[in-house]
Amino acid sequence: MKPAAREEEDEGTGFRRTRRRGCAFCRDDAPTIEYKDPQMLRYYITERGKIVPRRVSGACAKHQRAITTAIKRARNIALLPFTMND
Repeated sequence: MKPAAREEEDEGTGFRRTRRRGCAFCRDDAPTIEYKDPQMLRYYITERGKIVPRRVSGACAKHQRAITTAIKRARNIALLPFTMND
């Protein structure tokens, strides 16, 4: 193959991989995860009231567990609803 032919093949794929951002809570200036802060926890809950998975939230495993625990505690003391109303 000629070099020019290889370049044409590479241009046709159109697939570009985006770089993943790190965990938002691993930074030095990150907020703490507390069950007493329902506004912050609502970001990690879907419209249906489900907890957002790690691949969507972008949190590391350690902080995803902390988010899950905080959401469950907030639900138990009625700071967050178990399900969202339609």
